Amino acid sequence: MARPQARRPQTTGPLTGRAFQRNVPRGWRQIHLGIDEETLEIRVVEVTGSHIGDAPVLPDLLGQIPEGQEIGSVTADGAYDTRKCHDAIADRGAHAVIPPRKNAKPWKAVTAGAAARNEAQRAAKYLGRALWRRWSGYHRRRRVETKMHCVKLLGQRLMARDFDRQVAELQVRIAVLNGYTALGIPVTEAVG
Repeated sequence: MARPQARRPQTTGPLTGRAFQRNVPRGWRQIHLGIDEETLEIRVVEVTGSHIGDAPVLPDLLGQIPEGQEIGSVTADGAYDTRKCHDAIADRGAHAVIPPRKNAKPWKAVTAGAAARNEAQRAAKYLGRALWRRWSGYHRRRRVETKMHCVKLLGQRLMARDFDRQVAELQVRIAVLNGYTALGIPVTEAVG
């Protein structure tokens, strides 16, 4: 009597050790958000592929806000500590709250963005990074991180396969989230 055996996967070729995995690596989508700090509403969204970094997207995000609307400040992490980002923020008349890199050197102050970045770099060096974060209001960035968590709670996978449809799917999720935010933000009033 013969004993049945399971078929063994092929162990030669490009999938050695990965017999049941795809041959093509999967990419992912990055969602770049901008929120209104007072209303916590997501105002601007940009969806990119995994091959585009964070910093090149910031001017496009700022471009989605109409010119007539004032931007008070732009808070971002250290990946946005580039000349183009600081110049785009300064061109809109906003204050940049971006921590300088640890090995930051002063830039030539030929633009308003470079001058503002040099001021932040000097303050971070003088106060220390931890105290600079408190002094500058960098802690407000956690609100965006909380919004990103809320977006992920609506689902971490995209159903659409086409990039344009994936963008539309994410915009629908953000519209739903903005609706929830409008319903759930408590309004407090002083009594007496």
